[in-house]
This record gives sequence, C-alpha cells and structure tokens, in this order.
Amino acid sequence: ENFFFCGMGQFPITQNVTVVEGGTANMTCRVDYNDNTSLQWSNPAQQTLFFGDKKALRDHRIELLRATSQELTIRIGDVSLSDEGLYTCSLFTMPVRTTKAFLTVLGVPRRPEITGFTKPAMEGEEITLTCSTTGSKPAANIRWFRNDKEVQGTQEVNATGKSFTVKSSLKFLVDKRDDGVAYTCGVEHVSLSSPYTTTEVLEIHYAPHVEITHSLIIPQEGQYFKLECISKGNPRPEPVLWFKDGGDLPDIERMIVEGRELTITTLNKTDNGTYRCEASNHVGTSSAEYTLFVYDPNALGQHGPDHALIGGVVAVVVFITLCLIIVVGRYLARHKGTYLTHEAKGAEDAPDADTAIINAEGNHVHAEEKKEYFI
Repeated sequence: ENFFFCGMGQFPITQNVTVVEGGTANMTCRVDYNDNTSLQWSNPAQQTLFFGDKKALRDHRIELLRATSQELTIRIGDVSLSDEGLYTCSLFTMPVRTTKAFLTVLGVPRRPEITGFTKPAMEGEEITLTCSTTGSKPAANIRWFRNDKEVQGTQEVNATGKSFTVKSSLKFLVDKRDDGVAYTCGVEHVSLSSPYTTTEVLEIHYAPHVEITHSLIIPQEGQYFKLECISKGNPRPEPVLWFKDGGDLPDIERMIVEGRELTITTLNKTDNGTYRCEASNHVGTSSAEYTLFVYDPNALGQHGPDHALIGGVVAVVVFITLCLIIVVGRYLARHKGTYLTHEAKGAEDAPDADTAIINAEGNHVHAEEKKEYFI
C-alpha cells in the first residue's frame, strides 16, 4: 500500500495500472480522510489532467469517473504507447503530498508474415523462411513448428520507437520429404490470450521414383498378366513409357498400355524378357525393370506349386508324429519293466517253491491294487 502518515498530513493511495494498447485505463487516487482538500491527477509530462472535478487538459480521451473529497478517478481511453509513464496524484495539504502510479501500456504485435519462400523449390535447394512481427511491447517471442513438431529458429529483435520488430529465420536444404510439409510461425505475447499464427505449405519439385508391381507370382502360358508402373514425383510424371528388352513393345495387339498399366492378354513363351517402365518430369527421369519368365503349366502341373507346398507340410507332420510315437513308446516300456520287477519281489526271497507261489500270489493281489490306483 502506497500510503503513510507524516506529521499532520497523509499521502494519497494509488495503484499501478497495466493496459493493452488501444484499451482503457482507470486511474484511481484516494485518501482515508479529507477536510475538503482537493486531489489532482497529472500525466508523465507533469500536465494537470483533473483538479478535483475540473478538467484541465483538453484531451477528449480523458474523462472524469468519480470526484469526491476522498477519491479522484479518471479514465483514459484509446491508450497509446506514448501514454506510458508515471502519473502523479497530489493532495493539496500544507505541504502538498504526492504519490505516483505507473501506467504500463502493452504493444500488441501485428499478425506475423512468412517471407523468403518462392514456390516451388527444387529438391536439394537451400531455402530460408523468415517470420516477422512488428509493434510488440515488450518484444514478442516467435516459435516455429514443422507440422506439429517444434523446430528452432534464429531470432532477432530490433527496437522501433517504443515498440519492437521481431524476426525469426529457418534455413535448411529441402528434399522430397518436405513436399507438402506445413511450417507454422507462432507469435506469443503477454497481450494475447492465444498466439497469432501463420502457415506456409512447402511445394518441392523432385525427380520421379519408379516401382513395378505384377499381378501373378508364377505367370503361366495362357494367363492374363498385368504390370503396373507406380511413379511418384512432383510434378507428377505423365505419361509413363513401357519398353521390352530395350526396345518398343513387340506385340501391341496383346500388349495393351492403359495409363500406367501394361496388360498382356494371353501369355506365351515369346513374352519372356525384361520389361522397363520409364517416367519423366522437368526435374529428371527414372525407370524400373521387371524380368518376366512364363512357365509351362504342363511341366508344373495344374497346381504344381500348391502340391509341392502341401507335400512338404505333410512330410514335416509325419516326421514329428513318428518322433512322438518313439519317445512315448520308450517312456512306457521303461516304466512297465520297473513295475513288473516290483511285482515279482517276494518270490525271489522264498525258501521253497510253495512259499514262492504264495508270495507271488500275494504280490499279485497288491499289484492289482496298484493297477487300480494308477488307473
């Protein structure tokens, strides 16, 4: 609290105020008690704004809100950066008592702009993206994002009068992975509830990349066969060209090209060879090859590959089953021998044949009990 008593007098009470440029600032000065002594507000240039309820400065932006013996509140509208500074409230006692209040004006940054990129860029080219904003006070902060991931730029701050110009730059080499990537510049400032943002989507031109896909794993005579040329590039390479063994396609009646596809309607042995797909744009040319070998279905069997696979699986299953039977059989045989040895125990120790028979019969009874137990 900015007040205290000194001798017979007291100091007025004020409060610092922060306002956004273009906003409204209410400046209040009060005292705890007063014997009809006047209060006065003065600006940083020590010009009197209001003396009690009397307006002293011709400024349409400044108006009186409340004037009593204990309070003087004024309003400054459409605040500008030049309004910032120390305002003085005076209590006209003997001697005059004064208290100062600081008016802070926040400069709102202008919406950012990204410069330095001319579409399109070529793969391998170095580009510089620069994001700039003016009018901030204090200086704004700029952040960069590549899609949703933050990347670090080089920031530069320059004073322009009472506000600041802030720039941030990114310098990097581009390739095809940057094509269509969004670079977003965000301006953060205390005067903003959420950042101002602007986005630049890169367009990168790059040479084609070509792959060939085929419709059959094992092509056979008489079958319908299709090759597709998958080409990626910017600009999109159109059209694609097909060649066989380094020359043009030899049989255009059976070898039909539609867009990116090459279709051979009825395969035969003469179709064996190397097929090449070629794609071009203004950046460069690329190609891919596929070697076709047409199989004789009679040599393979109608479902030769399937039978071979099934035969292999069956052989493995039979081998595993035989191994299990052998292991289980040996385990059972070993335990059966041990069991019979225990059955005959007692007959071996008998003094004569009759006793041996009795002992064996007795053990036989116990054996039956054991068999029931184990079953």
